[in-house]
Amino acid sequence: MYDYLVVGAGLYGAVFANQAKAQGKSVLVIDKRPNIAGNVFTEKIEGINVHKYGAHIFHTNNKKVWNFVNRFAEFNRFTNSPVANYKGELFSLPFNMYTFNKMWGVVTPSEAQAKIEEQKKQAGITEPKNLEEQAISLVGTDIYEKLIKGYTMKQWGRPCDKLPSFIIKRLPVRLTFDNNYFNALYQGIPVGGYTKMVENMLEGIDVKLGVDYF
Repeated sequence: MYDYLVVGAGLYGAVFANQAKAQGKSVLVIDKRPNIAGNVFTEKIEGINVHKYGAHIFHTNNKKVWNFVNRFAEFNRFTNSPVANYKGELFSLPFNMYTFNKMWGVVTPSEAQAKIEEQKKQAGITEPKNLEEQAISLVGTDIYEKLIKGYTMKQWGRPCDKLPSFIIKRLPVRLTFDNNYFNALYQGIPVGGYTKMVENMLEGIDVKLGVDYF
């Protein structure tokens, strides 16, 4: 008989099980998948840790959280600085002064803001009514046409002027030369992969894989 049955061997389940064990409780962890680590599962292919369910970059501002995960894995110093390729031209993401400089040659925040405001005015936008107008209001027509329009239409399967404006209201726009995707103080990826980190969290805990709770 166990004190706790934990359904799911991902980060949440592994952390709970680890902390319960630390309190002297007996725990059984089950997962319907054939592996631990949930959606952060990594498998080594030709010496490379591949994120099977999409890339996951750990980031937090909480020092207590950062210290906790570092008990189970060493983290590298990876910083996510995406680049968009538009017809051979490379633009920094999220949108920041590097992006605006490449697009318009501007070098100060006030110049970038003036350019965005100019294009917003040319488009006749006062109160954005859809995603297209919202995007132009935030970053101007040039960036919308090159870096937002096509990607968004492909993602949603609809024209941008047929999508609600709220979808893009939280689009990160920085008037600084900072192409760090996250604002978090602590960032990185576990050396050896997330699976090894979760395995360390679950050390000494009974785990049964391929078991569906339902």
